[in-house]
Amino acid sequence: MFNRLGRSRHIRRVRDFVTGEAPLLAAIALISGLILAFLQIADEALEGEMEAFDNAILMLFRDPSNIDQVIGPVWLHEMVRDITALGSFALLGLIVLGVCVYLLMAKMRASTLLVVISVLGGTLLSTVLKMGYNRPRPDLTSMSHQFTASFPSGHAMLSAVTFMTLGAVLAQLAPTRALRIFTIAAAIFLTAIVGSSRIFMGVHYPSDVLAGWCLGAAWALLCSTIAVVLQRRGKVETPAEDTSA
Repeated sequence: MFNRLGRSRHIRRVRDFVTGEAPLLAAIALISGLILAFLQIADEALEGEMEAFDNAILMLFRDPSNIDQVIGPVWLHEMVRDITALGSFALLGLIVLGVCVYLLMAKMRASTLLVVISVLGGTLLSTVLKMGYNRPRPDLTSMSHQFTASFPSGHAMLSAVTFMTLGAVLAQLAPTRALRIFTIAAAIFLTAIVGSSRIFMGVHYPSDVLAGWCLGAAWALLCSTIAVVLQRRGKVETPAEDTSA
């Protein structure tokens, strides 16, 4: 009888642990999956196994009679250039600076430090990977000048790191579920359009962008997961209470 009670208590403790830690375990699994996806894309892209896929997608945005000509009117080209600027180091830096000033004014120093470490760490990781893989850019006339290697896409990765990290941090502080959903959705949308603009402009292979998205999202999710763990320990500010009905 005592053995049965002991087993029952043990099962309850395991069940309570799994239920309580389910979001954390899911985040770890997703991070691992995104990293594995990045490694798989890197392996296939650098071995030339994604060449047909990359070229097929790139040619969707080129005039078949002149592949150096991007499809669409001039105003569309200007709009895409404006969108791709959202993923530039300068503009992302200004966005991060603005958010960090806000967090500091709100006396959220731990959250500020988390954002800074996340963005700077993601920037360093992107730079090191570009130097390591050293993949040439697509041999196409592009809509802008480029000065670094192609893989992974820095714009795709850094926009994912920045927007999704900020989205996760701000979502934790949002007072309602609707605002939390909107914050995360907006971060994903901005990340998606920045990466897509790089393909349209012909400055990156689609595999570059996919790899940047995977690794950037993994890094952002890792940082937000760390924030949740620290939050439980009282090291980071807790989310605002939900005031919705």
